[in-house]
Amino acid sequence: MTDVPPGGAQALPTPVHRPFPVARLLYSVAFAVLAWVVLWVTIVLGVVQFVMFVLHGRANDELTGFSRRLVQYLWELLGYVTFFREEMPFPFGPFPKA
Repeated sequence: MTDVPPGGAQALPTPVHRPFPVARLLYSVAFAVLAWVVLWVTIVLGVVQFVMFVLHGRANDELTGFSRRLVQYLWELLGYVTFFREEMPFPFGPFPKA
């Protein structure tokens, strides 16, 4: 038999109040703006890569490597903003490697 206080009422659990994560909100907004800029830089690099392909008949390897790292960085930014990742992206963490 469980211990029930007189009158048959049981104690309600005390709600846990967590402070609103203002820092996470501010970082998420900043990283979302940065992701917007990185997206447009990536699109411009795609256009430049296309022009290089038309002029030289092949893609620029250095530009391809940088674009790959930039897309990985964009993924990390969006992952943090959408709570998929807890690790903060660059500049608070390392920049993605090739």
